[in-house]
Amino acid sequence: MSTPIRVVVVDDHPVFRMGMAGLLRSLDGFDLVGQAESPAQAREIVDAEVDVVLMDLDLAGESGVVLTRELLASYPDLKILVVTMHEDDVSVLAAMRAGARGYLLKSAAPEQLERAVRSVALGDLIMGQGVAERALSYVASSPAGGSGRPRPFPELTDRELEVLDLVARGLGNAAIARALTLSDKTVRNHVSHLLTKLGVRDRAGAVAAARDAGLGAGV
Repeated sequence: MSTPIRVVVVDDHPVFRMGMAGLLRSLDGFDLVGQAESPAQAREIVDAEVDVVLMDLDLAGESGVVLTRELLASYPDLKILVVTMHEDDVSVLAAMRAGARGYLLKSAAPEQLERAVRSVALGDLIMGQGVAERALSYVASSPAGGSGRPRPFPELTDRELEVLDLVARGLGNAAIARALTLSDKTVRNHVSHLLTKLGVRDRAGAVAAARDAGLGAGV
């Protein structure tokens, strides 16, 4: 008999977490190692023997994206499948940048979740219906999307250009920080620098300049 897939569920909502645990226990080929409601508990439970972590993005005020990055830094072979209510571009991008191998919405059917966990455990990249299209659209419209057009604003660093694109999409500093896995202070510094380099007085001026250059697509 094949070795069961060892799974940890990380979610701060007890009803959903216990429901997920019950589902996994009912399926053949899975070994539920443990449940965690916080990053602190997850760090205690997850070890090198765990195959897949089912990760929520909102953990009682803490970030599942940050926890994803931390766990993968300690256990590079770990596979993380995000299971969340968030289907916005920023959340998808942040999770995939952090190293998640899959992204499902909590509305996914049980059989879809089962397939996703099995596929992620094998190393596949899995996204739920609609999420993949949004992610591909985001990448295609980003500054590094390979459109063949000259790079706008050569005076900006790559990171500043990335921040400017998100500013032009209407994101606030907190959302940008989450998307790029940066601190709020770092984002504020980038915004300040790019305003100076662009010679504009405020955020509205930066947005206008960015959109004139083709950034902020999809808003």
